[in-house]
Amino acid sequence: MTSFELRQYSLLFLTAVLWGTGFIGQKLGMDHVEPFTFTFMRTFIGGVFLVLFMSVRDHIRRRRGVTIIKSNLKMLLLGSFCCGVCLICAESFQQFGIRITDVTNSSFITSLYVVFVPIFGIVIGSKPSPKLVLCVAISVAGLYLLTASGGLSFSEGDFLTLIGAMCFAVHILVIAYFVARVDGVALSCGQFLVASFLGFVMMMVTGPDSFENFMKAAPAFIYCGIVSNGIAYTLQVVGQRGVNAVIATIIMSLESVMGTFFGILLLHERPTGLQLTGCALVFLAVVLAQIPVAALLKKAGLIKSNA
Repeated sequence: MTSFELRQYSLLFLTAVLWGTGFIGQKLGMDHVEPFTFTFMRTFIGGVFLVLFMSVRDHIRRRRGVTIIKSNLKMLLLGSFCCGVCLICAESFQQFGIRITDVTNSSFITSLYVVFVPIFGIVIGSKPSPKLVLCVAISVAGLYLLTASGGLSFSEGDFLTLIGAMCFAVHILVIAYFVARVDGVALSCGQFLVASFLGFVMMMVTGPDSFENFMKAAPAFIYCGIVSNGIAYTLQVVGQRGVNAVIATIIMSLESVMGTFFGILLLHERPTGLQLTGCALVFLAVVLAQIPVAALLKKAGLIKSNA
């Protein structure tokens, strides 16, 4: 593993950690406001946070005499629009789903983007290796044991969350395309501004919430807006640069494992043996995805080199 890969994988792992805490904020927010209100606020706060961050970043760079390379404006606007549309669709379906399903089902079903990314990748001509297919299968089995040990039922909320997972998969693939062509932080900021505008329109069409309920949900807005959106999605965008999209999804699927960890740490939940086995399987899939199996087998003389 190169130092570049280690850095990128670390960013994606940190993304999973922060996303794992976000389900709690989403669920608490749904106790007070409607899904479009929550989605609008979290994307708006994320966008404002990144505007401020980029201003400070560029100011520091200028003071240090570092040349600021600007992205192609046309490509940045196109990428912001495409990523923003995918993001608002994914978060809205997830938010409507989590209102009528539990966090356990939501975290498992959302993480199924780990399956949809390679499937959609095949459609656009990107065929995953057999090893990555195996890793996907192991991670899905682990996610199931982690979240469905008590029995996984399927409701309307689960179906909405499933559509959201498909949208997240498209979002990951769209990011993989544009992040190689524009500044990652600017792309993340642009997607939030587009998503927040669309969320605001939908919030006004469906009717805004009362000021009292709005204020009750404010802590969840702020946390999800800054941490789950502003920081985590930016880490995702930057971390995906130069990384295979399937490997990225396997690492980010650790969000369910992180959700379990923080449930133990903060809510004093007690995981079952099956849940711990599920965590182990997901970690196994992540580790296996990083191991150059073919190179090791060639070195051991178990398979012949093409040379």
